[in-house]
Amino acid sequence: MTDVFILAIESSCDETSMAVIKNGSEVIALTILSQMDTHANYGGVVPEIASRMHTENITIVLEDVLKKANMQVKDMSAIAVTAEPGLLGSLLVGVEFAKVLAYVYKKPLIKVNHLIGHIYANRLEDKLHFPNLSLIISGGHTELIKMTGDYEFELLGETQDDAIGEAFDKVARVLGLKYPGGPNVERLALEGNNTYNLPKVLNDDSYNFSYSGLKSSVINLVHNETQKGNEINRADLACSFQVAAVSELKRKLELALKNTNIKNVIIAGGVSANKYLRNELNDLCKKYGATLNMPSFIYCTDNAAMIGAAAYPLFLKGEFVNLDLNANSNANIC
Repeated sequence: MTDVFILAIESSCDETSMAVIKNGSEVIALTILSQMDTHANYGGVVPEIASRMHTENITIVLEDVLKKANMQVKDMSAIAVTAEPGLLGSLLVGVEFAKVLAYVYKKPLIKVNHLIGHIYANRLEDKLHFPNLSLIISGGHTELIKMTGDYEFELLGETQDDAIGEAFDKVARVLGLKYPGGPNVERLALEGNNTYNLPKVLNDDSYNFSYSGLKSSVINLVHNETQKGNEINRADLACSFQVAAVSELKRKLELALKNTNIKNVIIAGGVSANKYLRNELNDLCKKYGATLNMPSFIYCTDNAAMIGAAAYPLFLKGEFVNLDLNANSNANIC
């Protein structure tokens, strides 16, 4: 079969990224231009600034990734782009750019769901084994998915309020840590011990998650102790929060492992870069004789390589979209 080269574009939040992916799994070239330093000045991503910076950077990123690949747009088999979910303004920059490339170079256009991209990041370094349990953990999403084949998804459970990454970021803020919050909470937690008694979140037998109560408990604890003039051990609180947050992921995943007897587990999304979480879930999977797939750190956060990997099965099925494609800020996998 003729090799398939997909030029993938990712701009759903604050990374402008493009990649050239061969046959759905080989990364020929990858460029990621982050806006993190800019948004750190505001304590989080500012949507208007993000979309404006995507507009400024996107042609630069295209030139860079093509130079790395030693290829041209005309050499591509298709153009793939993240169209949902994400920040609407940021998504639109990528979608409109992809449509222009597809029109000018007469290439098929593939629409990719950002969350599905996170799952398929695992295909960049290993095969996807079915059936599997896919745990999507990011700043905006916490979902447990059962996959029975390529693009065959069944939603088992999801967050009822805050996503785990969102809780990490808000706890980081109340602890006085800089953006991005998640990695800074993880670093601080290494210096502390699990000494604070925090509540279990959504302690039931469903596959759903909830992090609003845990986040609020930390915020209220800090506020009350400050009002009393008591000093907070920030490292211990960061450690206690991280243990409580990850314990809930473990408990729900363990429930699914018991009930389904599935032996393949995937973790995906930005929070999957957390080393404590990776170690805890790896130990859990060993307990049940399951294999845990987790992407390398560069593929955990937003990147275009995962979009190219997720686009490949759609290319093989001929699932292309027209140039009237629009961005959708709110979308799930299923």
